[in-house]
Amino acid sequence: MFHSKPMAEKYLNDLFGLRDRVALVTGGSRGIGAAIANGLAMAGATTYAIGRSEQGGCELSPLVHYLTCDITEKAAFLETIEQISYSSAIPNILVNAAGITVPSGDFLQDADDFRKILDINLMAIYNCCESVATRMKSIGGGSIINITSIGSSLGFPGNPGYIASKGGLKMLTKALAVDLASHGIRVNNVAPGYIHTEMTTSSYNNSEKHNDRLEHMLIKRWGQPEDLVGAVLFLASSASSYVTGIDLFVDGGWTTKGL
Repeated sequence: MFHSKPMAEKYLNDLFGLRDRVALVTGGSRGIGAAIANGLAMAGATTYAIGRSEQGGCELSPLVHYLTCDITEKAAFLETIEQISYSSAIPNILVNAAGITVPSGDFLQDADDFRKILDINLMAIYNCCESVATRMKSIGGGSIINITSIGSSLGFPGNPGYIASKGGLKMLTKALAVDLASHGIRVNNVAPGYIHTEMTTSSYNNSEKHNDRLEHMLIKRWGQPEDLVGAVLFLASSASSYVTGIDLFVDGGWTTKGL
């Protein structure tokens, strides 16, 4: 099929490369979001990371443009999209990595905490999807990737709001995949297992919890934010042009293991 190395490289670049694409990553100031933004930029996309903090963390590459935005404020998010569209073009890749967790401790969560988690992890993400998809439709389509969790499919103790929000996001993605397919927009989930980030530092540094989680993994290490980049690049690129509505687990085998 290929008669030269340059032809093979062009084939791979066409399949996985993101040149001439514009990517927007929510929750992009640090951790998983920052790693994904860096990966998209390295793959050739003009990449914007947004977060609530005034400036992105040191984890962001100079290739990534950082903008401050609270995605729970829809008007502010719409203004950010317009700013990106004016500077570059309408985003044809959206990665929703924004999310919070408020562990409940020994008993059920306070209702206000439960509602806060759902507002950010589910309602705000829907607003982001709806706002960007409306614009993607005008350019012939795009790819939306939502970062869920192994908690979207499994029950975990002490955090019902987080589990409910990620389970809801999992099914929201499938509903959007159905509704947006005719507009050329693919919608998929990437579901991380235990990834070592600021959010999981307490468990990571607790030797008992750290080792207990290792016991559930087939690949005997905690994940790093960079472990999610390959999955996102696949779903953002032409390599996945016939893929929509899926849950792609990046969990070290957690959801596969029984006994």
